[in-house]
Amino acid sequence: MISLLSKTLTIPSLPLLGLTHLTLTPHSLLTRFTSTPTPTPTATQTRPMSSDSTQRVFQLKLDPLTGNSEWVIIEDGNKEKEEETLKSSSNALLATTSYLDMLNDDARNRAFREAIDKTITRPCHVLDIGAGTGLLSMMAARAMGTCDDSKKGMVTACESYLPMVKLMRKVLHVNGMGKNVNFFNKRSDELQVGVDIPSRADVLVSEILDSELLGEGLIPTLQHAHDELLVDNPLTVPYRAMTYGQLVESTFLWKLHDLSKNEEEASDSIRLVPPGLDTILGVKTQQHPMQCDAISKEINLLSEPFKIFEFDFWKRPDSQGDSKVLIKATNDGRVHAVVSWWVLQLDSEGTIFYSTAPGWITSPVATYTGNWRDHWKQCVWFIPGEGIPISKGEEVHLHAVHSDTRVSYNLATQATEIREGDSSSGDSHLTLSPERIAIYGDRKWRSCMLTALKNLLRERVHPLCVVADDSVFLSLLIAHLSKNSKVIALFPGLRERGVQYLKAVADANGFTTDRVEVFQKKKHLTLHDTKQKQVDLLIGEPYYYGNDGMLPWQNFRFWKERTMLDSVLAEDVLVMPCKAMLKACAMSLPDLWKSRRFLSKIEDFDHSIVNNTLGACGDLPEPQEGPLLPFFIWQCGETKELSETFTVMEFDFSKSIGPCYGKAQVEFTEQGMCHGFVLWIDWVMDAKNSVVLTTGPDERYWKQGVKLLSQPVAVGVRGSNTEGRKCANISSSFFRNL
Repeated sequence: MISLLSKTLTIPSLPLLGLTHLTLTPHSLLTRFTSTPTPTPTATQTRPMSSDSTQRVFQLKLDPLTGNSEWVIIEDGNKEKEEETLKSSSNALLATTSYLDMLNDDARNRAFREAIDKTITRPCHVLDIGAGTGLLSMMAARAMGTCDDSKKGMVTACESYLPMVKLMRKVLHVNGMGKNVNFFNKRSDELQVGVDIPSRADVLVSEILDSELLGEGLIPTLQHAHDELLVDNPLTVPYRAMTYGQLVESTFLWKLHDLSKNEEEASDSIRLVPPGLDTILGVKTQQHPMQCDAISKEINLLSEPFKIFEFDFWKRPDSQGDSKVLIKATNDGRVHAVVSWWVLQLDSEGTIFYSTAPGWITSPVATYTGNWRDHWKQCVWFIPGEGIPISKGEEVHLHAVHSDTRVSYNLATQATEIREGDSSSGDSHLTLSPERIAIYGDRKWRSCMLTALKNLLRERVHPLCVVADDSVFLSLLIAHLSKNSKVIALFPGLRERGVQYLKAVADANGFTTDRVEVFQKKKHLTLHDTKQKQVDLLIGEPYYYGNDGMLPWQNFRFWKERTMLDSVLAEDVLVMPCKAMLKACAMSLPDLWKSRRFLSKIEDFDHSIVNNTLGACGDLPEPQEGPLLPFFIWQCGETKELSETFTVMEFDFSKSIGPCYGKAQVEFTEQGMCHGFVLWIDWVMDAKNSVVLTTGPDERYWKQGVKLLSQPVAVGVRGSNTEGRKCANISSSFFRNL
């Protein structure tokens, strides 16, 4: 959180797994790190329950520092507990969702409002599925309120996520719409005509779409609604959705999935994907959301856009479907991926459209496209292996198949056929994120790891090495480099999958499986487990399976693990990485700031009451502040670095976890509008500081942490209060504007 105290910008209670205080003064940026972990709840799963007197939901909270998780209950009925829960759990969870970004999408809101006003011309029964804050429900109620008819209509809203239902209740009350919308804390397939609602609905308004279109359960939701909740031939907003695609060549996209080819030229001789085991490790075969505009200069378009599927909301969709498209290549190249997007037709006449197409697509009809958005991106489907070589004018056959929740593709030319990869290739198959695959295939990264580990091994003979994280690469590398070593891999996330993987690739990497043991007990490693031998080397990347979407410093779990293993470590144990440095940079982030900005009125409906809960920035009453959230900076639209990179503080992994303190001076080197600070971790792999791995904004395979200011501030502008390079010279008016 950020709060302004005199001339000091203070950021207490940052969710940095113990980083509890961050202060920016005119002279310095100060931080403290304590060993008390701050659990970061993650909405990985919720389980709604109900009783006669209360509504309750189980919510999974994860502590990334320890890897432990627990189910907590959010109850509706106890006022004191409700307020406490909203502050301690729900707020943190909702702030990490896309609700705020979606509500800040003016183009989306305007398109739905125009379509609802055009569609609802008489009082009727309207059903809103996945109502969120109730925005579409209020639009529908208002549209009926303008109808010249004495008969009253009704709006039924259903929302399964209890924390959002609590917000909806408040939003409806603030807007005087509490009596106009009848809402239920249920999934739509739990609603019953004659029990919850008196009759089937005449109109469906709903927005349960993800970047792929189908991932939030659009098809089964529409099927149940048409079977049980809607009249025959209902009116719907949206009216239909169409998906489109385009064949592209991109070396960057290829590196995100093809590890087998990218590691062939590595100097370490490790084969994470040995010949003949092409599917042993890879990305999940699915459409991956991505801001493709950010890599438009690295994309060679190989076809015109083509239509793939059409889904009509006004009739019951099929669970399975396929589409065969004949595509003519417009350029020579190699097809590395299919980039896809969707277009909504919101009204039946076809005059109101909304598109998630990349910026290089021009639409022949008037379409709301919005500016940069985070809640809906384009999707990328990776073509397995090296892709398909094609020539201009050559025909490519695309066979697309959809299920209830996903779309997959097969591509073929006369010479080549590429089919969907098999995602169930046995127990030894590992699926990792595209960024992790790219890291493992990056020659520079692998060379750094090789150099750092060789330096460590020079100082040890017959070492006992513990791999504290989920790094299959380091486990293989140390077994390959040191024939006399014994390796214990903790694999806290991979577990049995890691065991099966190592067995499958051991021969190809020149070691026997008895040299690498995966510790599978739930308790911590003891001297009994090591046969009384102390650990000489403790290593990690660090990388924890399943932490891909989290803040970069949440890999400080490595420091926690090092502390818990203190009793089995030798006095002269070598730790890799030996320390970490928290880095920061002031940046201009106009698109990201706009997407997270303070809400006031949305299509004339007041939403200011949700700002704190959803983690908004700008115009918040003290001491409320927006959260610190993970983003790929390179995918955040327009960006500009305004200061030198500076080190905030350092963390020494050679010692047990404990309090830390640091300060730094901020220098503004560019003129511009400062929207916040980007923070990341640089990992120092060796004691000589010769191998340092950065995860900063220029490194596209890691997410950074972003702390947005309450208000953007002009810096470095001639004649302004921020003129000059050093933050130390900034007058107090600068900080009042924060």
